[in-house]
Parts: sequence; structure tokens; C-alpha cells
Amino acid sequence: MAYVQFNRKPFEGRFSNFADDFFSELPALLNNGFNNSIGKEFIPVNVKETEKSYELEVVAPGFDKTDFSVQLEQQVLTISAEKKTTEKTEAEKQLRSEYRFRSFKRSFTIDDKIDATNIDASYINGVLRLNLPKKVTVQASTAIEIK
Repeated sequence: MAYVQFNRKPFEGRFSNFADDFFSELPALLNNGFNNSIGKEFIPVNVKETEKSYELEVVAPGFDKTDFSVQLEQQVLTISAEKKTTEKTEAEKQLRSEYRFRSFKRSFTIDDKIDATNIDASYINGVLRLNLPKKVTVQASTAIEIK
């Protein structure tokens, strides 16, 4: 007589593995852009403060200077960029396209310490740098007695 073991729950292992695999992969899907609403318009920005100004560095490689728009309206500084798509010619045959440029828009609220009339920008090696100079404050001098 042969001994045969009968498994009463044949799908138990398969379903639990499927569920575990699905939920363990979910964060990876979010990081890769599958329902990534947070990273859709997110572009990294560094903000530095020096003695005389604030400096914003926007990392945006692949854009041209003409693709950027920097506007200041009612204490809101808005930085945006849109890459113009190039027309494909009939002679070109695209075999593979793995990258694309996305437009973005970031807004920053600035305070009264910034001299809005002297803001300047430069775009070098894929980094847009904005220099926001601080206003020069005139400090009231203390009374000095002159003899």
C-alpha cells in the first residue's frame, strides 16, 4: 500500500505568494512613476543663504535658456520650463526612445527681505541658478556725544 498525502488547500500557497508579491512591489511601482502624482512636477531645488543674498539652484538638465520662464508676482516667485518637441522627419526612424523632457513649475513665496528688482539668473551645465539679493537695511545709529 502506498502512502499518499492529500493537500486540502491547493491554492493557499499560491494566493498568499501572489498577495505578498503584489504588496511588496507596490512601493517600487510608486517610485517608478506608476501613479506618481507627487513626483510628476517635482524638480529638485537647493536653497542657500549667504551674507548678501539667497541662491536657488534648480537641477534641470537638457533644457535651453529659452525654455525657462521666471516670474515674480505678488511675492510669489514662479520658475517653469517647457521643452519644445522637435518634429520627426520622414527619413528618421525612431528605434528606441527612453527619455523625454517633462515640463515643470515650482513656486516659492519670498518675503520683504529680498530686493525683487535685482534678481538675476544663469543657466550653466543643467543647473539654473537664481540670485535673490537681500535688501540693504539701514540701521539707526546710536547717539554719540561729540565734544
